[in-house]
Amino acid sequence: MDKLLSEIRSCTVCQESLPYAPKPIIQVSKSSKIVVIGQAPGQKVQDSGIPWDDASGNNLREWLGVSKQEFYDDALFALMPMGFCFPGTGKSGDLPPKLACAPLWHQRVFESLQEVKLVLLIGQYAQHYYLPNSPKSTLTETVRNYREYLPNYFPLPHPSPRNNIWQKKNQWFKEDVLTVLKEKVAMILSSC
Repeated sequence: MDKLLSEIRSCTVCQESLPYAPKPIIQVSKSSKIVVIGQAPGQKVQDSGIPWDDASGNNLREWLGVSKQEFYDDALFALMPMGFCFPGTGKSGDLPPKLACAPLWHQRVFESLQEVKLVLLIGQYAQHYYLPNSPKSTLTETVRNYREYLPNYFPLPHPSPRNNIWQKKNQWFKEDVLTVLKEKVAMILSSC
């Protein structure tokens, strides 16, 4: 795993299309139990080098019912984005994750993991990559039908504060989905 992480962290495949020097951000160990697959680091995470070190990360930890200490324990959580480097910003927020990262690195990471119990697919990029034949027509419908993807995958919307309006419109997410998510996470962590 150390060799693989060193290769990932020194990757420069997308260098020409990034706004900054490549800085692949990942947290993983061979004993990680829950894999969180997000989109790509934002500007704040690019600056700190710590995955989910922003308001979205605060929301995600609340959704999972875990502390920062638990979340940043790589024996518990692997934090792996679809694009490992900050892609830059566009007219309406961050640009999409670079397409090269997931095909280049994800399978190798998963081959090194030995104790994965659950994979969280956060946002459409992760869901379309890992559920190519079965995501619903919208992210809302994919998340609403999360039980179809268990026990291996648990699709979620992005926890960005920008999605607070979506959450208010979809009360079932908090009442059903987050309740089940917290139970699953607590069960996995209690068995460690």
